[in-house]
Amino acid sequence: MSPSPLSQTSHSIPLRDLRFNREPAGHPRWWLGGDPVATAFFNALSCTFPAGEKFFMDSVRAYRRSLDPALQAQIGAFIAQESVHSREHAHFNKLAADSGYDVAKLERRTKRVLDFARTRGKEHQLAATCALEHFTAILAHALLATGGSDLAGAPEEAARLWGWHAVEEIEHKAVAYDTFFAATAHWSPARRYFLRVRAMLIATLILVTTMRGNMRDLYREDGLKGPGIWLRTMRFLWRRPGILRRVFPAYLTYFRPGFHPWQHDDRGLLAAALKRLDLAGAAA
Repeated sequence: MSPSPLSQTSHSIPLRDLRFNREPAGHPRWWLGGDPVATAFFNALSCTFPAGEKFFMDSVRAYRRSLDPALQAQIGAFIAQESVHSREHAHFNKLAADSGYDVAKLERRTKRVLDFARTRGKEHQLAATCALEHFTAILAHALLATGGSDLAGAPEEAARLWGWHAVEEIEHKAVAYDTFFAATAHWSPARRYFLRVRAMLIATLILVTTMRGNMRDLYREDGLKGPGIWLRTMRFLWRRPGILRRVFPAYLTYFRPGFHPWQHDDRGLLAAALKRLDLAGAAA
């Protein structure tokens, strides 16, 4: 369990100050192919982002001045990307609110959880960010690996938003992790491993609980209740398209003692996605 090899010198993290979904007339209530389950999953996830990404930014910002210049620069790029993500998902969530959903209730659920997390020590907050950034990176990989088929039937701007977000989550996927290893360099490997694994287990429980609560509330507002809708949900998540089934092996890699995010090299996938989404020249 040796310290993390810092990856900041090898991977570009460009700022793309893009705006999406500024024409709300093209955003129906069940915007993902008319499917209430797929729509609820992505809406529920989006409602965790504005508060979640602020938490991520704050957790790495707390260490920025004490680290080497190269990692400081990576943290600055991470914060820049996450700031734009937060803004764009706040706007995306407003479209869901305009469709009649009580989005504020879902966003408050995430904020309550993160407000409690902020009462923990800085190292614990950073470890939680590492765990949640692993979730976003593996979900991003899964979305990009299908060439956009998970978002088939979505309005073009919504699909492009999620594709752009996925690209950037992969680009900066190691920043929090490298920051954690640098900040805990004086710790024993066993202590560091214990904290990051403990944080992942807690983060998994909280994320599953939050997503289930968000989807339940969205279903209720659509008049969808009972075991039937949850059976459809399990099929969506684990069978077809089966996004959780597809990310589960990558999720488990986090528990390896020598894990590092860039052991899963996504650079080829990123290049293809940048071309497909026409993002190659979008950096500010």
